[in-house]
Amino acid sequence: MQTQIADSYRNTPDGEVAERILRSCVHCGFCLATCPTYQVLGNELDSPRGRIYLMKQVLEGATPTAKTQLHLDRCLTCRNCETTCPSGVEYGKLLDIGRHLVEEQVGRGVTETAVRSTLKRGLGTPLIFNSALRLGQRVRGLMPGFLKTRVPPAEKAGEWPAPHHARRMLVLQGCVQPGLKPNINAAAARVLDRIGISLVAADAAGCCGALAHHLNDHDASLAAARRNIDAWLPHLDAGVEAIVMTASGCGAMVKDYGWLLRDDAAYADKATRISAATKDISEILVAEAAALKSLAPRASPLTQKRIAYHPPCTLQHGQKLSGGVEALLSDAGFELTPVAEKHLCCGSAGTYSILQPAIANQLKARKLGHLQAGDPELIVTANIGCLTHLQSGSPVPVRHWVELLDEALAVL
Repeated sequence: MQTQIADSYRNTPDGEVAERILRSCVHCGFCLATCPTYQVLGNELDSPRGRIYLMKQVLEGATPTAKTQLHLDRCLTCRNCETTCPSGVEYGKLLDIGRHLVEEQVGRGVTETAVRSTLKRGLGTPLIFNSALRLGQRVRGLMPGFLKTRVPPAEKAGEWPAPHHARRMLVLQGCVQPGLKPNINAAAARVLDRIGISLVAADAAGCCGALAHHLNDHDASLAAARRNIDAWLPHLDAGVEAIVMTASGCGAMVKDYGWLLRDDAAYADKATRISAATKDISEILVAEAAALKSLAPRASPLTQKRIAYHPPCTLQHGQKLSGGVEALLSDAGFELTPVAEKHLCCGSAGTYSILQPAIANQLKARKLGHLQAGDPELIVTANIGCLTHLQSGSPVPVRHWVELLDEALAVL
């Protein structure tokens, strides 16, 4: 694609990246077939190709409008288009730049700004989130149905094994996951413990920064990244093998630290090291498959359950990891039901389900229809956002897949 970047953006770091990405797009339209919002809305401007055209206009000097902003806001950042694109267009990076430039010029209303600020602070601060969650859980029985589905009942985590193995790995606790589903990280710790790896957390680490990043508060997201880097590096220096992610959304974000901090002289090399050390829990367990297979009870009644697996976009498109979870569950003896349109987003996408509920709910209904078509006993996924979003509309229980693996191994 030919471009004529405006003087105000030419030779700037973002302008150079944007121009390179724009020139790699040939407007072939393959992305339209796999874009969730285009599937729902049928509007060219709500497709990757249309949004690229809008961002190109802005970068070439056109004045963006509230309509421009709306079409960019409607993107789920699922990055399905990147998986589909034959030209390797890095759409996610371009969208980050485009959204930031448009917001600088168009701005937000008072109400919208307040909502976004509340989401960043409320969801990204465990103390605030957990306090609100506990209050909601106490009065959950008095809530109307549509609210009750948004507030899951309180759950307890199982035992977290004390670290006693020579091999150690770090885990990111996350913002909302410990409150909503405290057993997920504990289950990962128990699975790893059985194969000789101790899982520990760095107390000084916090939110990965994804919430702020996708809400265009890049300063806050980079501050979170620097804090985590400072918390994790001493552990890597002490011999920790990897930084384990049980929420694929956080994993996609942390694996991008190297890119996001590439121009920070003090953190660029550190961020690259952190990103290289970051692994989804499925990557770790696939690499340890031989040890797991020696433990997995294929004949257990528990693992004879029929389950439907939803691969989050942040795992299959953001991290380019496909097939690993399915292999681990199949090796443990679970029966995976066929699921159509596995590549499409469920509509969660961080805060998207709150900010764009109409589109998110259509995508959720479509996804649940496919997941439930095989009459599964359970639905499993790999990201806390997908889990809670799907559970809010599903009569079938939705869980994190590592919890099932933990339970299968526990019958030994």
